[in-house]
Amino acid sequence: MPPTRADRRQDVTDRILEIGRRHLAEEGAAGLSLRAVTRELGMVSSAVYRYVANRDELLTLLVVDAYTDLADAVDAAVADAARRSWRERLVVGALAFRAWAVADPARYALLYGSPVPGYVAPAERTTEPGTRVVLMMAALVAEGAALGEVTNRSAGVPLPRSLATELTPLAAEVGLPGSPAVAARAAHLWATLVGAVSLEVFGQYGPDGPPAGADLLEHQVRLVLHTLTT
Repeated sequence: MPPTRADRRQDVTDRILEIGRRHLAEEGAAGLSLRAVTRELGMVSSAVYRYVANRDELLTLLVVDAYTDLADAVDAAVADAARRSWRERLVVGALAFRAWAVADPARYALLYGSPVPGYVAPAERTTEPGTRVVLMMAALVAEGAALGEVTNRSAGVPLPRSLATELTPLAAEVGLPGSPAVAARAAHLWATLVGAVSLEVFGQYGPDGPPAGADLLEHQVRLVLHTLTT
């Protein structure tokens, strides 16, 4: 069957994303130019604008594409470990998150690096793909709570009342049961993961710092898991 209009549109969009990803790696998000992508695509600007209206639209496509690719990689790794405990699946997911980031630092920087000047990601298009990994990890913590392995205690660090008030609806939103203390420690887990991976990807450990890599991240994640369960 001959390609449909939808097929042709998807083909052009895929080519724009392919070129955009390469330019992102070479120029960085702030240097991304729709005009440069258009030249390499070999189309006139008026034709490309039917698919991508401007630079911000191109950035949004790349953001959604990167979030989706990252979440698919983490989901696949966790699914492969389906017979393992919730703790081990969480470690597997964290290591998959790191592996994707190390393999594609430019796209990781687009998601978790410095904001692109003048660009605001549209929530209606980026929130769903952007929260997939967070929600998957929250679901694993919730599984641990259902088994009675994640405790509601504050791990020896009092939770300020104002913070507890803010965390209560957030916990319900991401499906976390129990007290705000559980949500606080789940947030600690997420902050540790993104922070540790960012330190490695952006070279912030320095040449004389601790060895970066999967072993270090796994140890850090297991330390946080200890606080979740004690």
